[in-house]
Amino acid sequence: MSNLLKRSITGLFFGLAIVFGTTFSELSFFCLYLLIIVLGMWEFYNLTKKDNIQSQPILGLAIGVFLFVANFLIATNRVSSKLMIVIIPLIALLPVAELYRKKERPFANIAYTVLGVLYVAMPFSLLNYVVHPPMATGEFRPEILLGFIFMIWASDTGAYFSGSMLGKRKLFKRISPKKSWEGSIGGALFAMAVAFGISQYYDIIDIVQWLTISIIAVVMGTYGDLTESLFKRSINIKDSGNILPGHGGMLDRFDSLLLSAPIVYAYIELWNEFVVN
Repeated sequence: MSNLLKRSITGLFFGLAIVFGTTFSELSFFCLYLLIIVLGMWEFYNLTKKDNIQSQPILGLAIGVFLFVANFLIATNRVSSKLMIVIIPLIALLPVAELYRKKERPFANIAYTVLGVLYVAMPFSLLNYVVHPPMATGEFRPEILLGFIFMIWASDTGAYFSGSMLGKRKLFKRISPKKSWEGSIGGALFAMAVAFGISQYYDIIDIVQWLTISIIAVVMGTYGDLTESLFKRSINIKDSGNILPGHGGMLDRFDSLLLSAPIVYAYIELWNEFVVN
């Protein structure tokens, strides 16, 4: 099987799984993104070993899983937001556990363990509030998240073809020599076109908000991609993993979302607080 065919088949099934899991039900959303968090964090902690970091993957995963589950329960109005207090003693356990591990670079180990939570688990945990937006009063509404994902895919696709055909001016040569300004502009135009199309079918938010989310997806998604590239360059690897044949690892597939998701969440909350209300 050729690499192109393998990549196409993997991409098709991966895309279908994301769309189905995101939209089918509240439970499918919960299971899908919890699995992504576990796989993504495990991948991140394994990568840190290449930089001689001995992070605490089990405790880090426990904190990441708790963060997602707690935010799911809060977003669905099943428990009070005070549940988040539990994360304080969980984080406090990290330096205590490090005392007994007798590993080199203890504070780097603690720092990378926390970074795994902030970099991987936090963005996906905030998606709970994107599918349970303020304007839906706790009801499961996956439209915004699905549209956001489509915009990220549209941006990546538009950037690839625009960059391949027109790319001359390097966007960030030190980190990603293949990215160009022309590609980024093409990706932005394609994402905005998709946002316009989505606004004709999903009226949970208006066209201005859809276009704003597309801009966030493009700008912060690009920075997310560059950030992951910087991380991989720092440890001299090409892909973050091989769980997805032809596509690399989980971090490779969700790098654009990791920095853009928190901004989308913040935008929705601020819009509801200061514009709607």
